[in-house]
Amino acid sequence: MRPSPAGPKAVHWRDGAMACRDGVRLACRIWSPESPGPWPVLLMRQPYGRAIASTVTSAHPSWYASHGFLVVVQDVRGRGDSEGEFRGFEQEAADGADTIRWARGLDGSTGRVGSYGFSYQGLSQLLSDDPAAIPDCLAPAMAGLDERQHWACEGGAHWWALGVGWGLQLAAQRCQRQGDEAGWQTIRRSLESSSCLHDGLSLLQRLDPEGMACRWLQRPPEAVEEWMVHRPPATLLRRPMLLIGGWYDPHLRGILDLWNQSRAAGGQPLLRIGAWTHLDWQGGVDRLQLAFFQHHLQGEPAQAELGVPVLLEDGISRHWQPPTGPVGVVPWGLTSGGLAGVDATEGALLAHQPGSGGVTLVHDPWRPVPARGGHLGLDPGPCDRQATDRRGDVACFSSPPFDTPLTLEGVPRLRIRVRADQPSFDLCAALSRVQPSGLVEQLATGVGRFQAVPGEPSSLALELQPLRASLESGDRLRVSLAGSAWPHIAVNPGDGSLPSGPAGPRHRVITLELDLTGAELELLPLLPGELGAN
Repeated sequence: MRPSPAGPKAVHWRDGAMACRDGVRLACRIWSPESPGPWPVLLMRQPYGRAIASTVTSAHPSWYASHGFLVVVQDVRGRGDSEGEFRGFEQEAADGADTIRWARGLDGSTGRVGSYGFSYQGLSQLLSDDPAAIPDCLAPAMAGLDERQHWACEGGAHWWALGVGWGLQLAAQRCQRQGDEAGWQTIRRSLESSSCLHDGLSLLQRLDPEGMACRWLQRPPEAVEEWMVHRPPATLLRRPMLLIGGWYDPHLRGILDLWNQSRAAGGQPLLRIGAWTHLDWQGGVDRLQLAFFQHHLQGEPAQAELGVPVLLEDGISRHWQPPTGPVGVVPWGLTSGGLAGVDATEGALLAHQPGSGGVTLVHDPWRPVPARGGHLGLDPGPCDRQATDRRGDVACFSSPPFDTPLTLEGVPRLRIRVRADQPSFDLCAALSRVQPSGLVEQLATGVGRFQAVPGEPSSLALELQPLRASLESGDRLRVSLAGSAWPHIAVNPGDGSLPSGPAGPRHRVITLELDLTGAELELLPLLPGELGAN
């Protein structure tokens, strides 16, 4: 046992292992309070190394242990010091159930188990092949159950920068495990130089061909039947659950889907969505998580905040409050006399009026419109898009200045008709706040990849990332449209083939005719039924 100074009480840690049903042994690190037990268990199962223990977003396990928990961080199968071959999420239902059973009987345990963690660690705690072997309470953050919609694709397009970057991180750790220093160094240089955006898929095919990311990036998004959708036991969905999401996190739709599934199963989940990216939680949720686990595992009285089912952080004011819904928000029509692509101030976004007019955009693969910030970028979060909106291949539609403040809460959806001259094209949107100073603060983005008969109009619906943002008097709302969002998604070659990276010599110029007749921006409810429940 080794001492680990942490918080108000001394903590010790030790390494151990558990045997799965097939004999494979999984390495675990266990932190325990110095005070006499027994203690409830907090469990995290992750693929990145148990010593890291998700400290990129959460307090060190010793902090939780100092508050009277036995904290276990496990290397999943085939990762870190655990035995076996790593196969990603498909292995976690069986191993997760085995781990829960083992944790309940761990020396010093009360037999009660809670689970926590984000991203991979968020989904691993939701999977079990035995409805009796599930956590007593859980706090999944920034994860989802649908590998296509919540982990790999949006709007019919693969997450390119994120998918390649995450895949190479896992591949580098595979090289490290196998003693392949040259492979590790190659991946590291590719990530540091950003050349991974060009050669990332070929590196994955060479160094981790069976990895999840490599398989996902080569699987057509439209082949729905080929993608896994995980289905937790209904008993798990009814357990006390703290769901954590971020407006600038790519897995937010997964968290919202979990909230809906839990409610449908009869659960009463808590939901917190902050103005956070995947890695920047601006102070984290550790105090909230601690209170949640103390209540459900230690029998402590519930703190006041645990009595509020849903709290949302406003992306502009940064104030937290319950949902209000799209109150007073009406559809906006998009209008242009044809110059919205060359003059960022010509296109209009008008409430209570149908869309009218039209504008033509040309997507040149030699200089694709770059994507910045948002939820799919390597530089996530809000950003100033003034320079992007000044490009001639970006069409902008702005509202008049608001006379009174306006809160946007929900899922923005654009309806529009588009005629393209090639068999496939992308339509990428951004929703921004234009301040009186001229600053264009991007609030939400969305991407869509479409197949079409050249020359024939297509009626499209494009959803953007959910948001909550309070605009002030004098602000304007802007929709910006373009034919690419590189490197958030790969550049569309225009010939109907699966895009796989940057532009190449065979990529086609794509002309998009935007028919604005009836085009509108609407705001769908973020949490259907929640307002009536509060």
